[in-house]
Amino acid sequence: MKYWRKPLDLAEIRIPHGIIHILKERCKGCGFCIEFCPQNVLVESDEFNSKGYHPPVVIDTTACKSCGLCELICPEFAIYQEVEMQEVTSI
Repeated sequence: MKYWRKPLDLAEIRIPHGIIHILKERCKGCGFCIEFCPQNVLVESDEFNSKGYHPPVVIDTTACKSCGLCELICPEFAIYQEVEMQEVTSI
């Protein structure tokens, strides 16, 4: 989408990008992280952990905007993320 004007601080803008880490053995397969992810980054995997649950997997690493909702909503603290900043080239 082309805008008719650009922000004054365009050169200074950095977009947060998240790297999601899943601790598969802590996961109990509740699916909260999958259900409530606003970017639909997570899906249920086909593999089992030692408890017999399907932990989530990341399907699109570039779509994560580092909102932190998966980290907050996980009752078992099985997900954490690293925030990585990326520069904007154009809007």
